[in-house]
Amino acid sequence: MLARFVPVYPDVIAHHVTLQFDAPTDAALPSERAGEIIGHVDDGVGLEALVLRIAGISERPGGGTYHITWSLDRSAGRKPVDSNAVLERLGWQALEPVQVTLVPARF
Repeated sequence: MLARFVPVYPDVIAHHVTLQFDAPTDAALPSERAGEIIGHVDDGVGLEALVLRIAGISERPGGGTYHITWSLDRSAGRKPVDSNAVLERLGWQALEPVQVTLVPARF
């Protein structure tokens, strides 16, 4: 995927999709094992993310948008959590859907 979506910023994250931040440790893992990358956002000042559709929707159950923080510039003070605000503020540009495999896990 990194060859298909070449990261813009020096710090590549590209490793997870958050379902619920601070989920209880006994919460069941999701059953979905597939998703589609359907969009991209780059705020032009240090953060880019890819938007996903999972089970036919891009909105997370608790609010926000399913996404992968793709790359950022930590030297500019950027953090992965900034993706949520960037998506809310700027929205995202649609891409031709790309299938991805999901592996449910806790971080």
